Amino acid sequence: MEKREAIAKALEQKKEILKKNTAEYNKKIENLTNENRDFAAIGDAFKALGAKLAVTALSGNQAALEKIKNEMDALSKSRDEILKKAGVEGIKYNCEKCNDTGFQNGEICDCVKRTAGEIMLADLYEISPAKECGFSSFSLDFYTDEKASKRMKSILDFAKDFAADFGKKSVGNLLFMGNTGLGKTHLSLAIAKEVVKQGFNVLYSPAYNLFSEIETEHFSLHINKTYENAVNCDLLIIDDLGGEFVSPYVQSVVYNIINTRINMAKPTIINTNLSMGQIEEKYSPRVSSRLIGEYTAKAFLGQDVRQLKKMKQ
Repeated sequence: MEKREAIAKALEQKKEILKKNTAEYNKKIENLTNENRDFAAIGDAFKALGAKLAVTALSGNQAALEKIKNEMDALSKSRDEILKKAGVEGIKYNCEKCNDTGFQNGEICDCVKRTAGEIMLADLYEISPAKECGFSSFSLDFYTDEKASKRMKSILDFAKDFAADFGKKSVGNLLFMGNTGLGKTHLSLAIAKEVVKQGFNVLYSPAYNLFSEIETEHFSLHINKTYENAVNCDLLIIDDLGGEFVSPYVQSVVYNIINTRINMAKPTIINTNLSMGQIEEKYSPRVSSRLIGEYTAKAFLGQDVRQLKKMKQ
């Protein structure tokens, strides 16, 4: 989901919350006005003084203006006393910084950004197995070989740092390489979850789905929405690069996305079972050159964790 779409949904939620809480407060005031004659009289007096205040302000009579203000202050104190006795509090705001307007000092409030992050996280859960993929659930127990265990511990720590540093400093691009079932997707989605929680938008997609959708949109619908989202999102995760059908058009799209995001300094994570030589052969030397020069490659080691988990069941 695009960040602006999530922000719009979060603002709409804030609007509904404020509308609901304001309606509840106004209903209490209405009931108190109907039940308490003194409270109703104060309301009428406020209206009369308000009209009088506007006329007096235009006249420039400062003494009269001050007198009206003092009368309104006295009414306000009496009103507050009645409200307190009746147990009627002011409008309850979920966020005291923006009073549920969604904006603070002309900027989008942090509460909206947090809600947008929750919306994007829910969207990520719908399109991927991210809910089950976290750093805490990435078990090193399955990497029994000493070399593999040491390597995977290093990659896990690196991934945690990548997620923690995202948005704070340049984190670059990652190329997770290795056989099937070694945890490439798991760690990628663990990173994605932490990045989304910080309010950044992540586009995750298996390579087959991503490039197939881009190709269909381009040739059949004559739009480039998916391509533009892939280029402009805060973090792009392409899973299982090499698992898709590679047409000349897809070759050009792969290079253009990689190259454009490098030029825009937008981080990308690519997972693949291919070696660098296979990537060069399948996509072109231009692609492999950009990956070698601009990506931090991490080679995963060990046995197929999926199979090991099944054997334990």
